[in-house]
Amino acid sequence: MSMTSLTNSLPAEREAFAPAVGGDVPDYFALLKPRVMVLVIFTALVGMVVSPHGHVSPVIGAISLLMIAIGAGASGCLNMWWDADIDAVMTRTAKRPIPDGRIRPNEALAFGLFLSVGSTLILGLAANWLAAGLLAFTIVFYAVIYSMWLKRATAQNIVIGGAAGALPPVIGQAVVSGTVGIESLVLFAIIFIWTPPHFWALALVKAGEYAKAGIPMMPNVAGPESTRRQIVWYTVLLAPLGLVPVALGFGGLLYAVIGVLGGLGMLAFSVQVLRNREGEAEKRAAMGMFGFSILYLFLLFAALLAEQSLGLFRPLVA
Repeated sequence: MSMTSLTNSLPAEREAFAPAVGGDVPDYFALLKPRVMVLVIFTALVGMVVSPHGHVSPVIGAISLLMIAIGAGASGCLNMWWDADIDAVMTRTAKRPIPDGRIRPNEALAFGLFLSVGSTLILGLAANWLAAGLLAFTIVFYAVIYSMWLKRATAQNIVIGGAAGALPPVIGQAVVSGTVGIESLVLFAIIFIWTPPHFWALALVKAGEYAKAGIPMMPNVAGPESTRRQIVWYTVLLAPLGLVPVALGFGGLLYAVIGVLGGLGMLAFSVQVLRNREGEAEKRAAMGMFGFSILYLFLLFAALLAEQSLGLFRPLVA
């Protein structure tokens, strides 16, 4: 299908956002979801440094990280193009460039496709084609499988779709070693299991907006009580999973301390979500879980980065 036919098939709701002129540079940058790009760079970098085999020059490493980030931004751009109708009815997304009328939908589509192809090709030429293939898969999975299908079709959208957000460490290791090893797969698993309790905590607070937009998030489908219980069970699984790098020998003392304390903190916040079910207490508990989960994941990966790149690694397993 050509880009022209694809844009011609857009629902009227998306075309209604078309402005009189194209957007400015900051508008196009906003399409890339820059905060997500920063997280992608961070986790991909950790995937690089934990790789026990291979080596790339700083220049190739920097180019690779930039391409991984641009690929993630491209998938975010395509997501915003497809979800413009949903974004328009949700308070936290209504001011995004397309629903706010600052960028035409077909311009966003062209921008996202151009960056998708360009980032994949450059990564393949600069690093290797395994890394490029994984990046291409991540873009397609997020933009097509998640955005166009799962998000509007099932309450398991975040569970399955979380695979896209968990892949950057795997791509990072592939850049360095040309292979996918147990180290990056463990990091993938940590992010994958972390994603549902993180997003469901927010979904408990934003359930009304998701319902208005017609998105089948877990609180709207299974109900708040079931969602709270699932947050606890995912967190129970996440806490020990977060310590697997120590058992496998690529997480040291610093990582172990953060993993134990952070895991206990996650469990405590999940219990608060389970116990506080009404009013402001419910909202505070859910947003506390949402905020702490971000800190938890950041500290885990920061500890690995510090141990592997700053000489702070002190092994606990011989």
